[in-house]
Amino acid sequence: MTPETERTLELDSKYHAPLYRRLKICLVKGSGTRVWDSEGREYLDCVAGIAVNNVGHCHPKVVEAIRRQAGEFIHCSNLYYIEPQARLAQKLVEMLPREIEKVFFCNSGTEAVEAALKLARKASGKPGIIAMEGSFHGRTFGSLSVTGQEKYRLSFEPLVPGVKFVKFGDLQSLANALDDTIGAVILEPIQGEGGIVVPPQGYLQSVREFCDENGLLLIFDEIQTGMGRTGAFLASQRIGVVPDIVCMAKGLGGGFPIGVMAARGEVMDSFQPGDHASTFGGNPLACAAALAALEVLEEEKLVEKARETGRWAMQKMEKIKLTHPSQVTDVRGLGLMLGLQMASERIAQEVFDQCLKERILVNRTAGTVIRLVPPLSISRDELSRAFSCIEQGLSSIR
Repeated sequence: MTPETERTLELDSKYHAPLYRRLKICLVKGSGTRVWDSEGREYLDCVAGIAVNNVGHCHPKVVEAIRRQAGEFIHCSNLYYIEPQARLAQKLVEMLPREIEKVFFCNSGTEAVEAALKLARKASGKPGIIAMEGSFHGRTFGSLSVTGQEKYRLSFEPLVPGVKFVKFGDLQSLANALDDTIGAVILEPIQGEGGIVVPPQGYLQSVREFCDENGLLLIFDEIQTGMGRTGAFLASQRIGVVPDIVCMAKGLGGGFPIGVMAARGEVMDSFQPGDHASTFGGNPLACAAALAALEVLEEEKLVEKARETGRWAMQKMEKIKLTHPSQVTDVRGLGLMLGLQMASERIAQEVFDQCLKERILVNRTAGTVIRLVPPLSISRDELSRAFSCIEQGLSSIR
């Protein structure tokens, strides 16, 4: 470890809040699917900032858009009209289902969820929310209140009241939770932090019907599943279900922080001036980055590539499961949102360690799941390298 790296670790330990379980790696540079640490070592990145760098690290178009906008105007409050913001709003609405007509800009996925919860309460006139066990929606009080994992919630209770948790994928559980206080249902089309959990076929369509029959608003958290990740701009578009409210962030800015809450026009119009706001939301720099990232998605056909590469990747993962049935209990995903369920946390950790040893960055989530959410530009050769390393890790376990 170089003195510079040691100094970074020392400063972080001394001055930064003790909130992260960091690997002893200091990343300093990225390009496409590769990143480099302060020691000069190169890694294949199959984490992509946790589904953020969908167009790859430091894509030239995104870099140039940020550089150009930074030289003109970095911040403008929402007391005034912002030209890049208006263009981005139009572009997003054109890419979203036709029923989704208006957007609100913020700075992160958590903020998008907070805006969605406030809008749902205002539009429905009811305080209650049905959320899913195993879900993850963020760490602020509102988003944490609808996150269905006790490990995130326990230290901060009491949280926002009126939330009922039901089993993801279970329609009867959903029906049993309904009462006259409930105004909305919130879920991820595919649970990310919960372990790449894909619902049963037809479940999301049935939830949509349930909400329509009972006068409930349906909120989709597409923060991780969106922006082409699953082989459509939104996972819900690939599945064929339109929510009333949708939250987006992560991959939208090409690596630059931005969040969006979008909704059907009549729902969004429940908001009045002053009901919600964001000082930095939709600032010129973030919007310029997002416009460039969306342009890259279209020009390089990355959404289509994610669909095709993801189909191939699922076949490769199925072969790994067949070869190691006692170690890999399930494989699942859609597009380039992929998970291999290991039989134990020990096996998952050993596979993770093997990948890190070979300088392939993967992520272990929900204890036993190896998650791969690489840049959408990743090649089959690069993914084959990652899968070979996973198999190597499995073969070495005794």
